[in-house]
Amino acid sequence: MRNNEERLGANIQRQDATPVEQVAKQAAQSGLSLDFIVPTELVPLPSKGKFYPQNHPLHGKDTIEIKQMTAKEEDILTSRSLLKKGVALDKLIASLVTDKSINTDTITSEDRNAILVAARIAAYGPSYDTQVTCPSCNAKVKSTFDLYEKVYKEEDEEPQADFPVEMNGTFVIELPSTKWRVICRALNGYDEKNLIRISESKKNSAGGDSLLMEQLKGMIVSIQNVEDKELIKKAIEAMPAADSRYLRKTYSKYVKGIDLTKTFNCSSCGYETEMEVPLTADFFWFK
Repeated sequence: MRNNEERLGANIQRQDATPVEQVAKQAAQSGLSLDFIVPTELVPLPSKGKFYPQNHPLHGKDTIEIKQMTAKEEDILTSRSLLKKGVALDKLIASLVTDKSINTDTITSEDRNAILVAARIAAYGPSYDTQVTCPSCNAKVKSTFDLYEKVYKEEDEEPQADFPVEMNGTFVIELPSTKWRVICRALNGYDEKNLIRISESKKNSAGGDSLLMEQLKGMIVSIQNVEDKELIKKAIEAMPAADSRYLRKTYSKYVKGIDLTKTFNCSSCGYETEMEVPLTADFFWFK
């Protein structure tokens, strides 16, 4: 029961007061005055709350409140232990979200990315200067990325298609070749941790580094009303490439995140392509 509650978004280990409130209380008890409160802001959620079940705190919500980064969050981003384990960004998100009833591992990947980008903007500004390795000539090229227009851009003039999503946050995709009826869900923090674990495991073996199968297993709830994980795994392995591609493309139309792509122009060889900014701990620290 405990695991089910955690995965539905109820954080069992709740805190009655934020660190700022705790410090303020201690200061008041000692007779000191502490008027400073860490500012917060509302971050637009790409999911608009559609991909959460009804009992999740973010169900139907357009925004999430986060506090601005402080020295505490910078400590998280520089922790050797957390970086080695690959959980620094998980800890950062958990620290930033003000509503401690939300289990941040249950937040969808697209919404988590929006939180990270908004936090970076608030802490260090919207201009992100980074070095990009040209895929053509391998030259290191400086590139600047405007983050603000990605998170807080105005709605498109032509509204996107409104795909039907069930009240439990799932949606149906019918495959063109097999005609299978596939029920899917949005990937979340739990899935990200699982993919990192599997990726590290693959690096230490001869199994390659492709995570496509794992991503499909994570997003699929059932196929033809079959929910057994082993049977779903076998179905994915037998799925025609055309259906697999259609499933992934349609999923991306349902679950749209902030667009972190940028047109890259190599100043060395003139090569041009679309590249995506990776959201790693370096995203906060590059100089």
